[in-house]
Amino acid sequence: MSAPTRRLTTAQALVRFLSAQYTERDGVRRRLIAGTWGIFGHGNVAGIGQALVEYADVMPYHQGRNEQSMVHAAVGYARQLDRLSAQAVTTSIGPGATNLVTGAALATINRLPVLLLPGDYFASHAPDPLLQQLEHPVEADVSVNDTLRPVSRYFDRITRPEALIPSALQAMRVLADPAETGAVTLALPQDVQAEAYDWPEEFFAERVWYVRRPAPDPVELTAAVEAIRSAERPLIVAGGGVHHSEAEQALKAFVEATGIPVASTQAGKGSLRHDHPADLGGIGHTGTAVSDELARTADLVIGVGTRYTDFTTASGTLFQNPDVRFLNLNITGFDAHKLAARTLVCDARSGLERLAEGLAGHRVPEAYEAEYRAGKARWDEVVEAAYRADDDSAVPTQTQVLGALDATVGDDDVVINAAGSLPGDLHKLWRSRSPRQYHLEYGYSCMGYEIPAGIGVQQAAPGTPVWALVGDGTYLMMPTEIVTAVQEGLPVNIVLLQNHGYASIGGLSEETGGERFGTAYRFRAADGTFTGAPLPVDLAANAASLGMDVLRAKTVRELREALAAARASDRPTCVYVETDPAATAPPAEAWWDVPVAETATRKAAVEARGRYDRHVVDRRHHL
Repeated sequence: MSAPTRRLTTAQALVRFLSAQYTERDGVRRRLIAGTWGIFGHGNVAGIGQALVEYADVMPYHQGRNEQSMVHAAVGYARQLDRLSAQAVTTSIGPGATNLVTGAALATINRLPVLLLPGDYFASHAPDPLLQQLEHPVEADVSVNDTLRPVSRYFDRITRPEALIPSALQAMRVLADPAETGAVTLALPQDVQAEAYDWPEEFFAERVWYVRRPAPDPVELTAAVEAIRSAERPLIVAGGGVHHSEAEQALKAFVEATGIPVASTQAGKGSLRHDHPADLGGIGHTGTAVSDELARTADLVIGVGTRYTDFTTASGTLFQNPDVRFLNLNITGFDAHKLAARTLVCDARSGLERLAEGLAGHRVPEAYEAEYRAGKARWDEVVEAAYRADDDSAVPTQTQVLGALDATVGDDDVVINAAGSLPGDLHKLWRSRSPRQYHLEYGYSCMGYEIPAGIGVQQAAPGTPVWALVGDGTYLMMPTEIVTAVQEGLPVNIVLLQNHGYASIGGLSEETGGERFGTAYRFRAADGTFTGAPLPVDLAANAASLGMDVLRAKTVRELREALAAARASDRPTCVYVETDPAATAPPAEAWWDVPVAETATRKAAVEARGRYDRHVVDRRHHL
């Protein structure tokens, strides 16, 4: 007797399959693919588009305005839900598909799951070449979707209906895997999407993907415990893996038992509340003075769920103790072995709990605790000074904007940022009150991420106030998803800071001898430089034209009032403020390697190269 089958198109079968996939961790079950974003064209409208209509009752659809933005929204959604639930994104062939590449790179670099479903050429090659098809003279099976291969954790092109079955299962495996997750791409030829097939009923059965918590190897655990017991000045570097594992309480218990202080990467900030005695704030190029001072003298650096990017290590110049050693607790062996570390390859929560058991009764020296607590107190005074506004009628500086927002948000509000000068100020100054409040995308630092990510976070956490912080440069990259927020009734708040240019890269240009060339939004002067008057661009009016409520704030007092009104509103709201360009953020406490011209005739570049040569000699290769 033959097994029961169901005759559906490939696209219908895929949507029906996705609607029955779940994750489960610690007894909590979630939809693995909770919805699908889409912009339709000839490559997906008659296949995936029709299937989403067919199964609208089980697969929610969200209409986007830009393909890259749709991926950012899906990434924001997945991060807010600790990677246990994700969204799919479907596009047409051609520019719709290639627009996915930036979002895919962001997702994979940050280890966040998203399913990409771009249309593709006809598998039959019947119409050849078709509209938007890339023709390669010696490789007929190449399409523009191949640009997604290097930025995907799993890629397949489904050239026959039955090929979907093993590929779909592999795609779900990768999306749900805590070590391998990232962007997953299933390229779908147009004719195959619409082709019918007799699918086994088992393909549509509910399937649960258990998100495991691997425990540490006993031998590695014993060695790790001994390394910590032997250290006099240990320092924890908390990365995004702490959040992905929901290990915040385990970290808190570990720290309170041992007295070991915690510095955090951009992704790990909020692993401890800002007012915990052992929380030292950010580390590295954009870190706090107390974190970086301790990092320079630490004899053991304990990385928990961190990738050790160049911002964290100050391009290899931060950890200067001649005897420093590293212990890395990470779910991926790839990251655990960085900096020639002793490894503990396991889930962050499981690893911290086992370490705490092995270290029962052990605590760092009292003098060390007193030292870092005093350093923390000094840095708290720096934050207060940066936030303080003595004149409510003055134009606010960027750090005073953060101070006003800090005074407005509740513990569970989510603050989102990704690029510009804000990430540095936030990493140094923001006082995180809960694990999900600080949402910085700094693996790819992608301009334009903030607004669509705010939509994804709002979808994942209805009722939670969400703040997308953007400068004028970032806003101009990708404001179009404002329309989506309005359409879906999502009360995302945008804080739009106008400083008439690329402030962050302008400062870097000045530091490296580039003289701020090409970084200001100004008219071109007669000598060819961009030093004329600011452009007459009204970004607040633009946001209003896209459907947002807009509140203009010219002073510190008006800013506070506008932020409070935005938080109380049930509509998408933009708080627009032109900031005083005066530098009020504390300077960098550690270096970052951006190569400077080795030869030049201009004084600025010559002096910058001298500074570069003085710093680069401090770089170490930890072996």
